[in-house]
Amino acid sequence: MAEHEKTASVGIVCGSRSDFPVMDKAVELLGRLEVPCEMRAISAHRAPDLLFRFVAGAERRGVRVFIAGAGGAAHLPGVVAAKTLLPVVGVPIPTQVAGGLDSLLSIVQMPKGIPVATVAIGGAENAALLAVEILALSDPALRDRLKAFRDAQTRSIEDDESNADLRGTT
Repeated sequence: MAEHEKTASVGIVCGSRSDFPVMDKAVELLGRLEVPCEMRAISAHRAPDLLFRFVAGAERRGVRVFIAGAGGAAHLPGVVAAKTLLPVVGVPIPTQVAGGLDSLLSIVQMPKGIPVATVAIGGAENAALLAVEILALSDPALRDRLKAFRDAQTRSIEDDESNADLRGTT
């Protein structure tokens, strides 16, 4: 196990390596906010015992929130949620069959008692931000970094608006 995995605050898991391009966006954003994470591809269907071991050891490694991305039947986030008391944020992965709507419906329709927070199809960045918001509840320094990130986001939009071509006005 790599050293960074021993101190990961966010555990990211996806159903296969083909999901990495979507989930890498969460990793990148967490890195920008200085939140350590780990990411693994583990199929809930093809390697359930490996997934259960990964989830069972998460708190020992420092994980406080999971982000789980899956496509198609998209059982992974629900299986993770069923095996932990930690919060789980589900990311529906876009699919060729239904564009990810199948993934979204599979994740969002969790049975009562096993919640999974669910973001938009391909919304790994929002999943990362939701995980950061959860962690920031007990980490003032992280809360400050999140606030700075949000302030910079607002300034960027304000700058775009002030530099916009105001067509039709004189």
